Amino acid sequence: MNSYQSILILKPDLEEAQVAQALEKIGADIVKFKGEIVKAEHWGKKRLAYKVKKNRFGYYLNILHTSDPAGIVDLENEYRLFDQIVKYMTIRLDAGEWEAALGAGGEEGAETDKPSEEAGKEKSSEEAGKEKPAEAAKAETEEKTETEEKTETQQA
Repeated sequence: MNSYQSILILKPDLEEAQVAQALEKIGADIVKFKGEIVKAEHWGKKRLAYKVKKNRFGYYLNILHTSDPAGIVDLENEYRLFDQIVKYMTIRLDAGEWEAALGAGGEEGAETDKPSEEAGKEKSSEEAGKEKPAEAAKAETEEKTETEEKTETQQA
């Protein structure tokens, strides 16, 4: 089983209930082709960069799932036939990308919360590392000004 990310754009004239129904149908299609949804995100209605099938807006869905490689072709055929989908893209994720995609959202279980906490600790230590050189540079500038003042008083 490989890990995949599907990003879909649905028609803009749908109501929220219809978007939820479409997400349920897409989830059923993934399960039908021997897959499993790990995480599904509804990004909301957004403006498209260009018109797609005469639409300027669309509802974005981000679905992280696992599936057999042979099932992806059939899944994409289902996407193509589903009239509420304006555009779709499915990509295979390697292990690092999969972990990063799972860590980006807030719907993970306890196992994926731990790496995100560790990442937060790493960031704080990196920020602390950046602050130390700044403090050192500030102290160095103060020392230079004190040294210059001493030399000026000795010359006078």
